[in-house]
Amino acid sequence: MDFRIPAAFFGPLPEMESQFLDRATTIERWFREQWRDHMPPFYGSVDLRNAGYKFAPVDMNLFPGGFNNLNPVFLPLCVQAAQAAVERLCTSASRLLLIPENHTRNQFYLQNVARLATILRLTGLEVRLGSLLPELVEPATLMLADGTSLMLEPLVRHGNRLGLADFDPCAILLNNDLSGGVPAILEGLDEQWLIPPLHAGWHARRKSRHAAVYDRVLRAFSETVGVDPWRLGPMFRVCGGINFQERAGEECLATQVDALLADIRRKYREYGIDDEAFVVVKADAGTYGMGVMTVKDASEVVGLNRRQRNKMAVVKEGLAVEEVIVQEGVRTFETLDGAAAEPVVYMMDHYVVGGFYRVHTARGSDENLNAPGMEFRPLAFDTPCCTPDCRQGPDAAPNRFYVYGVVARLALLAAAVEIEETDPAAATENAHLA
Repeated sequence: MDFRIPAAFFGPLPEMESQFLDRATTIERWFREQWRDHMPPFYGSVDLRNAGYKFAPVDMNLFPGGFNNLNPVFLPLCVQAAQAAVERLCTSASRLLLIPENHTRNQFYLQNVARLATILRLTGLEVRLGSLLPELVEPATLMLADGTSLMLEPLVRHGNRLGLADFDPCAILLNNDLSGGVPAILEGLDEQWLIPPLHAGWHARRKSRHAAVYDRVLRAFSETVGVDPWRLGPMFRVCGGINFQERAGEECLATQVDALLADIRRKYREYGIDDEAFVVVKADAGTYGMGVMTVKDASEVVGLNRRQRNKMAVVKEGLAVEEVIVQEGVRTFETLDGAAAEPVVYMMDHYVVGGFYRVHTARGSDENLNAPGMEFRPLAFDTPCCTPDCRQGPDAAPNRFYVYGVVARLALLAAAVEIEETDPAAATENAHLA
């Protein structure tokens, strides 16, 4: 494998990595204090971008679907982290119901479900799979490409508990992001742990809200470490009232794009960066890289052609896009075998458990790599992202990956705070107290 990170050999990033290594003890203590106050999500994944002069998370997924892409060597680390997550929720848990997406024909996704189920079973849990498919009325066996199989079973509701015909679980783990809304069968489950909570699904969650919380977390972290927050996070703006098919909201979108491009250019001048500024316009809710476009001038979002409007108008489950986040574009200068690549870091509880590179041979350094034609390759490292080696240079693999882990955990912490602050039960309680 041709593992090259050109930005490791020039520019300010090695200097920032050195700061992280010098302050590793402070950083880990800071995280420890944060996790005392905030419960981490059960699991999550973060898409990262390394531009050489900044290193930032560009997406945070609370329903990760790529456990099959992780290096199998780190399976014990996944099991240990999953055990911590289970114990945090319920020390006496013995049965867990895993509810996946309805992608019964997507072999890659099914392999993810199989790997996740294996991890959970190795913690000592009895794990079975329940399906939200309305047409599933009896157990169905799905064959996987590697010769193994998965059994999906129809869900059964008993009062305020959810399970299977002969299976009453202690907890329910969603690997379904609820983009299409919350099925009635999942509502009102007040006798079991439902993880992540329903309000973490894309029917309610917004990328812009996460970005705002991440900014707050990042400012606090940056004061501790002594680094410009801009170098660890993308700036952003929001635009509502969008209807791409009817060209509604174009003026708002163009205004926000123009203003953000101006902000980016100011930072580029401050750091002497010669790159062309760009932004990424994304649907404010949703995943799978749908509803995404790269923009370098405000005029590009006015008068979109039919193909562009169709691409941006809907996301997963065919849901119409009504709000967008305009996010600072962060180039990737990382390559694998000459193709643009970006790291994706996976976490369970508050532990980094591995990651992989998303690689796309047909996309450039300023384009969305989460698109058809992408490939996945396990991160090329021998130790976890939590073990820097100060005897080596700041750009050595263990240290570069340590930076990956730090920034990914910042995004995970922001997600924890985001979940707390958007909890409908907490909002109701606070309103009652007021």
